[in-house]
Amino acid sequence: MALSPLDIHNKEFSRGFRGYDEDEVNEFLEQIMKDYENVLEENRALKSSLKDSKEQVSHYNTIEGTLQKSILIAQEAAEDVRRNSIQESKLIVKEAEKNADRIVNEALSRARKIAIDIEDLKKQSKVFRNRFRMLIEAQLDMIKMDDWDKLMEYEPESELMEIAADQE
Repeated sequence: MALSPLDIHNKEFSRGFRGYDEDEVNEFLEQIMKDYENVLEENRALKSSLKDSKEQVSHYNTIEGTLQKSILIAQEAAEDVRRNSIQESKLIVKEAEKNADRIVNEALSRARKIAIDIEDLKKQSKVFRNRFRMLIEAQLDMIKMDDWDKLMEYEPESELMEIAADQE
């Protein structure tokens, strides 16, 4: 057990023949007591400071642990965002490719339909042209017929006279 300043102060030595000078011993003990009391006070202050420092270190360790967890969570969140962004960009590219394929297929289909329509129109124009040519040729044939000449020679009076003569 450690000595207290009071133990040092109350310590009494037995007296012997030709012993130490009592005043010197008391003075020395008084000096030891003050120094020891200073050491004990300093020790208490250091223990208190150490306790405060340990609490502060513990607090900072807690903060550090929280920060490390926060950093890990932030890194994981960033990684999730990156992964999701990559996945979303892949989906957007796939969707764009599908749309592009659909648009190209629709355009090809329309082009084929237009080509078929053009061929139908060509056939129809050939048929129309042939029919029109036949109609014009038929009309020309009609104009070339002798009936036109007969019409020009036709006299309505002579025919009326023939009819009247037949009736009589």
